[in-house]
Amino acid sequence: MNYRELGNTGLKVSEVSFGTWAIGGDWGKANDSESLKALDYAIDQGVNFFDTADVYGNGHSEELLAKATKGRADKIHIATKFCRQGDIFAADNYSYETVKSYCEDSLRRLNREVIDLYQIHCPATEILKDGQVFDVLDRLQGEGKIRHYGVSVETVEEGMICLEYPNVKSLQVIFNIFRQKPLEVLLPEAYKRGVGILVRLPLASGLLTGKYTSNHIFESDDHRNYNENGEAFNIGETFAGLGFKKGVELSDQLKWIAEGRHSMASAALRWILDQPEITCIIPGFKNTKQIEDNLEAVNIKAFSKKELEMLEHFYQEKVRNQIRGPY
Repeated sequence: MNYRELGNTGLKVSEVSFGTWAIGGDWGKANDSESLKALDYAIDQGVNFFDTADVYGNGHSEELLAKATKGRADKIHIATKFCRQGDIFAADNYSYETVKSYCEDSLRRLNREVIDLYQIHCPATEILKDGQVFDVLDRLQGEGKIRHYGVSVETVEEGMICLEYPNVKSLQVIFNIFRQKPLEVLLPEAYKRGVGILVRLPLASGLLTGKYTSNHIFESDDHRNYNENGEAFNIGETFAGLGFKKGVELSDQLKWIAEGRHSMASAALRWILDQPEITCIIPGFKNTKQIEDNLEAVNIKAFSKKELEMLEHFYQEKVRNQIRGPY
């Protein structure tokens, strides 16, 4: 495993880390026994960083992480998120009392005394512009409840707003071959300011595995079934903002990236790791096989300059105008 510094926090995290949305809920059926085996395997392979949130299975993924890291919590860094249990547009959802309550609930479920990285979970843009939530996080940091804090954002605009607050140590962004816009301004600026970048949805909700056909039906409790068009939350969180059938069509045109690179999924992850501004990727998983497949990204060959140019052209010419919603 390779490790990269998380901005200027002093933390070194595995470049392939993992997100726990899928094992908490909203991605179809998950099995706790399989989830714990997968977490244990990941840690044995050198993964030392996991991302979660208080709303993943209503805290269930945090509880699973507590079980998986018991006895080795000092070696495993955990990032969790808050604000989506309440109204993300309401100012009082970001008050000191409310955020402290969210934080203490997460600490209890994680069975920890301090959260390594506490992130605002895709708040309303106006909340970021107002900035009072950052004063609250400064206060919690001063109390020793959190080591560092960051923001999970939906758009480049939101990311740029966050960079104006000096104690924001990380941004979590949607970034993959289908979502290259952050490369233009946000990633270089974050890198310049020493802000870490965590990449969520690196496989565009599975599109970039190349395993789906356009007639695939997702389970009813899978957000890829009920949020394809943004019915439940931000449209960009599902298939990177592409419609499913269009996403399958586009992914079929990318299968060449797998040549000499184990699989299309590992190649798609490698492309992200080839960007120097990236701290780590946090793909999801439900079982050990998916952990194994994603970890292959560490071992495969990097993309050539010509290949990178081809993928940029593909995005600009065929993908960019197909993405729905602000990003």
